[in-house]
Amino acid sequence: MTALGVNLAVLAAMSMGMSQIKRDEVVVFYPTCAHLDSQGKTWIVPIHGVIFEPEGNSLKRTLLVEGIRRQLDVESGTPEAEVFDRRARLFLVDHERGKEISIRLSSRTYRVGKSGANGHFAANVRLSVAEANRLLGDRPTDGSWGSFQAITRAGDDRQFEGRFQCVGNSGLSVVSDIDDTIKDSQVTDRRVLLRNTFLKDFKPVSGMADAYGRAAERGVVFHYVSASPWQLYGPLAEFCRREGFPPGSFHLKHVRPTDSSALSLLGSQEATKLRAIEPILATFPGRRFILIGDSGEQDPEIFGKVAREHPDQIAAICIRNVTDEAAQSDRFRAAFQGIAPGLWMLFRQPTECESRMRELLRARR
Repeated sequence: MTALGVNLAVLAAMSMGMSQIKRDEVVVFYPTCAHLDSQGKTWIVPIHGVIFEPEGNSLKRTLLVEGIRRQLDVESGTPEAEVFDRRARLFLVDHERGKEISIRLSSRTYRVGKSGANGHFAANVRLSVAEANRLLGDRPTDGSWGSFQAITRAGDDRQFEGRFQCVGNSGLSVVSDIDDTIKDSQVTDRRVLLRNTFLKDFKPVSGMADAYGRAAERGVVFHYVSASPWQLYGPLAEFCRREGFPPGSFHLKHVRPTDSSALSLLGSQEATKLRAIEPILATFPGRRFILIGDSGEQDPEIFGKVAREHPDQIAAICIRNVTDEAAQSDRFRAAFQGIAPGLWMLFRQPTECESRMRELLRARR
């Protein structure tokens, strides 16, 4: 077949909704939140995912992983080495550029974008309220989840499923950090943080899953925002499922081991978190938000900035005090300058944070 014939065949396959996903490639979809359009007649469903070929042989990626292995002094044949190998494989992949991805949602097929250099693709698809009602079996409310599937090639029976949550234009949402807020990471010690990230099974902050779960039962929606790289989405999502945290959208950090972004693996969180939080607030201007984080890194400063810029949307800020600082310290005075004292709080026990969420839920009645 000539080059022209090949190109025409590809275009024809795309027009029929056929897949460009090869048998040695994997697609991962990340959970997102759908919102109603301004007229309340259509759900806008964000689709976000990545396509890659597992265990690529890039020298740069291999050297990066070996550097981390040496830094952490991983001993072969130990349980820690097994965990490291599993996590390291998540970074040793070939991200596929220029792949057209199509999905099947309800009874329709949608193209959801072409993957970029980092393998990620993103698009919004529109789903009528009537279609959503049929798909979900009832009128969608906060917390209702829908699913879709990637379209694979004929004879490829693998299923790559994605999920989205229908979130109303009003209500209460939580934007939650992950490290040292719901997962015990010890971010104040970089070496310990790396070991907990690459060598250990993730451990929960005791009591936080119960607090979040009870809030979700009352209709609170969750968004998990972290400076952890997207490569760790799988272990993080499994951790949340295993420990009983309510499902929610994920917003992580883009890191490519083969370029300079790898140097920021554990770098500043401000730009990453602001880029994630700002679109959430913009998508749901009628909702109120509780920002929950910890004092280990920059959450107080980031959340204070967000609250000053969006005073009508931020209902509360809850900071888990992992640094044993006083609320009257210079740091917190600067972080929350211009913010009413009653809007923010430090907590040590999850029950304190849960009490604040309950107060806000009662106030909405």
